[in-house]
Amino acid sequence: MDKIVLILFVLFFTSCIKDGRNGIIEPDQNLTFISAVDISNYPEISLANPNFYDANGSLKDFLSVIKESGVNTIRLRLWVNPSTQHCGLEEVKQFSQTLKAKGFKIWLTVHYSDTWADPGHQITPQNWQVLNFNSLQDSVENYTKKITTEIQPEFIQIGNEINTGFLHPKGDIVNNYSNFLALMNRAISAVRLHAPETKIILHYAGIEGSDWFFDKVKNLDYDIMGLSYYPIWHGKSIDSLKSKMNLLSRTYNKKIVVAETAYPFTLSWNDWTNNIVGLNDQLILPEFPATALGQKNFIKKIRTVTQEIELGYGFCYWGGELIAWKGNQSTDGSPWENQALFDFQNKAQPVLTEFKLP
Repeated sequence: MDKIVLILFVLFFTSCIKDGRNGIIEPDQNLTFISAVDISNYPEISLANPNFYDANGSLKDFLSVIKESGVNTIRLRLWVNPSTQHCGLEEVKQFSQTLKAKGFKIWLTVHYSDTWADPGHQITPQNWQVLNFNSLQDSVENYTKKITTEIQPEFIQIGNEINTGFLHPKGDIVNNYSNFLALMNRAISAVRLHAPETKIILHYAGIEGSDWFFDKVKNLDYDIMGLSYYPIWHGKSIDSLKSKMNLLSRTYNKKIVVAETAYPFTLSWNDWTNNIVGLNDQLILPEFPATALGQKNFIKKIRTVTQEIELGYGFCYWGGELIAWKGNQSTDGSPWENQALFDFQNKAQPVLTEFKLP
C-alpha cells in the first residue's frame, strides 16, 4: 500500500510541475543557463495579427515557436511613463503573465526613463525631473518596489546599458558618482526587500571600458554582470569578448551573461525603413556572412563561448520579433527585420535551433 501511495504522489507531483496551478506551466526552477530572447515589441506587433510559421512551414503561435526552440527566458524592457501604452507597466505586467503561463522566466530591463536608455541617453522620467535628490531616491525606491511586487521577475536589470550611469544628470556615474551609488542602492534595496528571489543584473554596453565600470560598481549588491555585444559597435573579435567575460567574472566572482546580441541573416530589407546593419564592413567576415547559416553560426559561437566560461550564465538575443510588421512599404517600420529570428515570410530561422541547450 505504501508503494502505491508513493507512486500516486510522484504522479501528482509531476503533473503539478507540468501544468502548475490554474494551468500554468512552471519554469525550470533549477535553471543553470539563460537562453533568452528580448521580444519587447511583440505586444505591439501582435496587434497587426501577423502569421508566424515554424521551421517546417507550419502555421504556429509565435510564443510556441520560440518556446519549442528551447528559449527559456524572455527579456522585456520597461519604461516609466511612455508616450504610448507600449512598454509601460500595464502592458509589461500583462505580457509577463502570459509568458509565465507558457513556462518562461522573466528578465525585466528597467530603463528608469520614459523612453530608450543607453550609453548616450539616460533621461530622467519627465515627472521626476522636478524632484530634489531625496525625493528622486524615494521615487526610485517606490517605483522599483511596485514593479517587482506586481511582476515578480526572475531577473531584473537596474538600468539599461548604464555605462554613463542613469537618471541623468543626478545619476551620472562620472559627474555625480556618489549620487549614482545612492540611487542604485535604493533600487537594489527595494528588490532585495520585496522580491528576494529575484536576481539583479548590472548591464554595460560593450567590451572597452567594462573593467572601469565594474570596478565602479564593485561594492553594490548584485548577482549577475551583463555585457552587450554587437559587432557593428563593439568590435569584431568574439575571442576578445570571451577574454573580457572571463576576466570580469573571475575578478569580481560574479556570473556573467551576454545581455544583448544579434546578427543579420541578410543585408536586404523587407520594408522601406533604413536598417541598422546593412553593409558588409559591419559583419565578421568571412566567418559569419549575412546568411541564415551565418546568423546561426554566430549565435552558436556566442552560446559556446559563454558556456566555456566558468561563471558564464547565458545570452540574450535582442529584437528577435522585429519583423516588418507595418508592411513592406513602411518608412517607420522595423530597422531590424534582417536580424529577426524569422525570415521575410515570418518563418522560423535556423538560428533558433541554437537556443536549445545540449
